[in-house]
Amino acid sequence: MARAATTTDAFNAVAEPRRREILDLLAQGERPVNDFVHLLGLAQPQVSKHLRVLREVDLVRVREEGRQRVYRLNPAPLKPIYEWLATYEQRWNERFDRMDDVLNDLTKETNDADDD
Repeated sequence: MARAATTTDAFNAVAEPRRREILDLLAQGERPVNDFVHLLGLAQPQVSKHLRVLREVDLVRVREEGRQRVYRLNPAPLKPIYEWLATYEQRWNERFDRMDDVLNDLTKETNDADDD
């Protein structure tokens, strides 16, 4: 079975852990390629490949600064991922609320038993 192209959308592009690390670093501000090489411990060609994929889905933008290329995050293509996850967030919150209720009941029972 053929693997889906990583450049078709943000979902596929962020499926790769190193690209998520790059996005995390860019969330802190603009960076040149050499910063990623140093911080991630990857070879420059590997970093460039990941940045190319992220550029192709418009998650990063690049500008020339002298002889360097400086990258910055473009968060807009992450919106469909956020919206998709939001449906799950509601379910997680409901489960956490139920778990809070159970824990509160257990704490109350423990405190009542200690009072006896």
